[in-house]
Amino acid sequence: MTIDLYPPCVNDTTPTIGADIDKICEEIHDACKGFGTDESKLLQAMGSQTPEQRCKVHICYKKKYGKELKDVMKSECGKRAFGQALQYLAVAPDMAECHMIKDACKGMGTNEMLIVSILCGRTNEEMEILKKKFFDIFSKDLGSLLDSETGGTLEFLLLNLLQASEDAYDPKVYTADKMADDIETLYKAGQGRLGTKEKDIFKLLCKCPAEYLSAMNLAYADKHGITLSHMLGSELSGIPKEAAEFMFGMKVKPIEAVAKLINKACKGFGTNEILLSTALIRYTQILPQVAEAYNEMFGKSLSQTVKSETGGDYEKLLLLLIESA
Repeated sequence: MTIDLYPPCVNDTTPTIGADIDKICEEIHDACKGFGTDESKLLQAMGSQTPEQRCKVHICYKKKYGKELKDVMKSECGKRAFGQALQYLAVAPDMAECHMIKDACKGMGTNEMLIVSILCGRTNEEMEILKKKFFDIFSKDLGSLLDSETGGTLEFLLLNLLQASEDAYDPKVYTADKMADDIETLYKAGQGRLGTKEKDIFKLLCKCPAEYLSAMNLAYADKHGITLSHMLGSELSGIPKEAAEFMFGMKVKPIEAVAKLINKACKGFGTNEILLSTALIRYTQILPQVAEAYNEMFGKSLSQTVKSETGGDYEKLLLLLIESA
């Protein structure tokens, strides 16, 4: 299944502002006014919002106090992990993702997995919203940015994802005969040849609806002895492999795929803080299910992992995101 991450109000520039939104804005303002920031009060107000509230708070705050909330967070809390996470929370979810992608392309080297995590597993409708919002904010086409920041088969995959070309599931189109043909195409592109034709694999997977891909995963195993997901793992390498596996997971088992993404952000030497922050912020709506899956898959709670990998106000903010979801 493909998960909707944006609340219905994401495109509403004049949302109804209730007393709860007004109260959150006042709490944020009170935490930031005067000499020094009350981080405890600030993170409570920022970290406990729903995605729908984030859409409204950043609009309400600008109207009440004449400042962009994102700019206030940057001024008050800096650009390190804590301040960066607050900046993402200070705007609507679609705007936050645009800034995440832009940040992934800053400095030496592109944070390719962060971009992959944002573009994979999206509905066609949300992909169109994201592309439009990116151009509205930065006056630059998202495809042009990715063309300049990535290359090779990864670029091909990302640009295919940007086309928002996933088909709706229609059993009259996605028949048993078509599945047999697609399995043969995938086999000849990977397992059945010397040298993998990644582009053929990516193009087909991008179009497949989730229901069909789930069934084809098992049918591929019946035909060739390994599941389609295992074929991807054995035939691909590097970031294209990680991207393909994540895209496949987000279509077939999205909860588990997000749990693996969070684990990846925390695995190895040093925590990938931006990947961790963005995952917890973007997937707020499914975090309870992700936390349960994470515990089952890795033998410890998501909160325990955050406590062991982070510290200070940044740790407190991430724990609040988990608890408030």
